[in-house]
Amino acid sequence: MAATLQHRIAEALGRVRHPRTGRDVMESGAVRDIATTTSGRVRLTLQLAPGDDPALARVIRQTVEQLEGVADVTVDVAAAKQSAPPPAKPAGRALPVMDDRPAQQRVPAPTPVAYPNLGKIIAISSGKGGVGKSTVAVNLAVALAQQGARVGLMDADIYGPNIPLMMGVNEPPMVIQERIIPLEAHGVKVISLGFLIDRDQPAIWRGPIIMKIITQFLRDVAWGTLDYFVVDLPPGTGDAQLTLVQATQVTGAVIVTTPQEVSVGDALRGVKMFERVTVPVLGIVENMSWFECPHCGKPSPIFGSGGGERLAKELELPLLGQIPLYQRVMEGGDRGAPIVAAEPGSSAARALVGIAGRIVERVGERVAAATN
Repeated sequence: MAATLQHRIAEALGRVRHPRTGRDVMESGAVRDIATTTSGRVRLTLQLAPGDDPALARVIRQTVEQLEGVADVTVDVAAAKQSAPPPAKPAGRALPVMDDRPAQQRVPAPTPVAYPNLGKIIAISSGKGGVGKSTVAVNLAVALAQQGARVGLMDADIYGPNIPLMMGVNEPPMVIQERIIPLEAHGVKVISLGFLIDRDQPAIWRGPIIMKIITQFLRDVAWGTLDYFVVDLPPGTGDAQLTLVQATQVTGAVIVTTPQEVSVGDALRGVKMFERVTVPVLGIVENMSWFECPHCGKPSPIFGSGGGERLAKELELPLLGQIPLYQRVMEGGDRGAPIVAAEPGSSAARALVGIAGRIVERVGERVAAATN
């Protein structure tokens, strides 16, 4: 239903003339990001230049409201970018979603707030669950702290807050003068929703609540002065990712995948999401690259091979490292002993420390490029 409705919306708006350009509002690129729900809700963006007639928004809304199957219409008005060329295929910008709001809204939210005390903000993300994203985030934070950096770790995986278990800390944080005091473990300051809710309490929350939690973790936690702020995001490309990049200035994102093609395909969508919201992707991390025999040390690529490398080449991004599948990594995560601290000499720990070093290099390159 959604695709058919979007096609009819694009057709109807193709008959609405833009007073300034003389072309229809679809061809001129004035209407973007058409999103619909299965219940007939429609949301779209109208870009207006300073001299455009604001009444155009009313015309567009009324045009869409007249279509069969439309229950509600919201028109977001944004300032037009004069240098942006019109899209070649007007209907191709439609974004079908199942929620009441577009999942990847191009209309900017409130201007991101700078938190200079947090240092370099590094988002750890993945296209799908089960690829070891939280494991990478935890060990990256601990590895940076081992190198003498002041590090904060924020668990933004609202639906699956596993950082307390992996870091070995789990108690309600103190609040002093309306500021939340983060817990500390392995030299890292940590905050997680898992500290604030019962272990068996499901997080049945939608976008607005997620936005408030992440914003509060950024603003109301007494982080002190940090060098690096590592954020463990939930899998996918949803509210948490968008909230983070809209709430503050993210230095860069790291995408975690496995060699398996189904994981690589999801990771590709994650990269494109960050590119779309102008967050630089620092590189790709391939986890579970191979299984090392504990007796002979022979590697066995049980999840396939080369997926992360192929993705990095396709996107012209660096492959930051490959992490072998090692049982002690899982065991350490279950008992709050990150592998880089528990077994620093293991191949998995060495790979993770190497990845941390390459991320620091990439962050340095980005900062140097921005200041030149």
